[in-house]
Amino acid sequence: MLWAGRFCLQTRESFCKNANIMRQIELITQADRELHSVEAEGLERRIMELALEATGARNGAIFLWDEQAEGLAVHFHYVNGVIIKLPGVVLRPRRDNRPNGIALWVIHNNRPYLCRDTLEDENYSPYFLEVRSVVAVPIPYQQRAIGVISVSSQQPDAFDESSIEQLTGLAASAAKYLRRAQLYWSKQEESRRPFLIKGLNPQWLEVERQIELVAPTDAPVLIQGESGTGKELVANAIHFNSPRAARPLVVVNCAAIPETLLESMLFGHHQGAFTGASSRKLGEFRKAHGSTLFLDEIGELPLGLQAKVLRAVEDGEIQPLGSNTAPERVDVRVICATHRDLAAMVRQGRFRDDLYYRLGVVTMQLPPLRDYRDNLPVMAEVFVLQAARRLGRPARRLATETLELLRRYDFPGNVRELKNAMEHAVIMCTTEKILPEHLPASMRQAGSENEQQKDSPADADEDSPRPTLRQLRERWLEPLERRYLLGLLRECNGSVARAARLAGVNQVTLYRLLKKRGISLRRFS
Repeated sequence: MLWAGRFCLQTRESFCKNANIMRQIELITQADRELHSVEAEGLERRIMELALEATGARNGAIFLWDEQAEGLAVHFHYVNGVIIKLPGVVLRPRRDNRPNGIALWVIHNNRPYLCRDTLEDENYSPYFLEVRSVVAVPIPYQQRAIGVISVSSQQPDAFDESSIEQLTGLAASAAKYLRRAQLYWSKQEESRRPFLIKGLNPQWLEVERQIELVAPTDAPVLIQGESGTGKELVANAIHFNSPRAARPLVVVNCAAIPETLLESMLFGHHQGAFTGASSRKLGEFRKAHGSTLFLDEIGELPLGLQAKVLRAVEDGEIQPLGSNTAPERVDVRVICATHRDLAAMVRQGRFRDDLYYRLGVVTMQLPPLRDYRDNLPVMAEVFVLQAARRLGRPARRLATETLELLRRYDFPGNVRELKNAMEHAVIMCTTEKILPEHLPASMRQAGSENEQQKDSPADADEDSPRPTLRQLRERWLEPLERRYLLGLLRECNGSVARAARLAGVNQVTLYRLLKKRGISLRRFS
């Protein structure tokens, strides 16, 4: 009986533990659905509203750690339904013997804190409003706390363990959105470009997972993807979340600079190094010392210059043009991006294999927009709101027929094309909703052709329109690619990880190909 009682107790404890885990997962999922489409400007407000709804509190605050100020910045404060702006207020450890406050305790210990009565709490320190009970939890990111979410009440014993559970789930979900928003805020005044990735598509979540893992390191990163897929956005995200974030990201577009000037641009030159070199010039590698250098369109780098870039990446040594002294030492992290197939260029002798392998220590493949069409409505609405705010126009809703046309369109220009199309529509729209006629003409025409091709039978007669080159290529490629994938999976006993390594692609790309060719992994289980 004693054994049975212990077994029942252990079973009950195990059940409660699993129930808590499931509840946490449910809380995070619900918060994700609430937050994924919120604009940066309204993100903190929505997080705070969710925190107050979950705990029944009327007061709350969001603190984010400020590296430069070495303290907790008060980013958002909600008091009895009123938003209180506290610009420049930073909480720092006290030098006297008075308590630092609950928020600082949470950020330094990276643990939740429940204060049932502030009159009896040794860590409580009032900073704006006298309250009687507080619950605060860390905002977790990359195994550390980047901030604190706190709610409070003017009544004692207003919160319990369930309040901690609710806030912990919300903080876990809010972390990635707050991190993205920090990037947006830091770049807003500089470039006015959006740096938020919208939606919960699994492929983009995998990209974000890779960003989180690689950002804290100094490893070179190669970002591959079609034009307009967000390669520069990802490079900015990696730099912003790295230890080098205090210094600006240095960007060089290798395709935009003539070959004769590119070497001088990258490595600098001394006075008199060539005709017109009237003064000394620092190269971008030197400017990026202690920071990150983003080499966009690295596939356009001339073959003769690649050896010099390899030396700079591998050994940290640069030699300005016209220099007769020993090479200069630089500490630079390099991130590269390209829309080209570098592996094919290596086989063709157009790109050095040693540079390719050095740059591709970590390789990230960005999915094209057509691979996550489910996110189109959210992304399109976000771009409409941004364009309307920037242009001083009303933010119109997208009509159902407009969304259908967008879903049919292939978006060869990817996210950049979608953003520009929405800006065009905002300018042209004079009705209550954005209609297909407000979209660019090229998009309307292509969408119409796609619909006609979809409705026409595959075995059309000779009078039917000829298939496009893309259609012919797809018909020829489909059986060959399907046969290759099936053979690859058989060889690897259904292991996608092994198959991806053998094929030379990442797992996300392989999963996408399997789905595209209708291949189920069940047959290999």
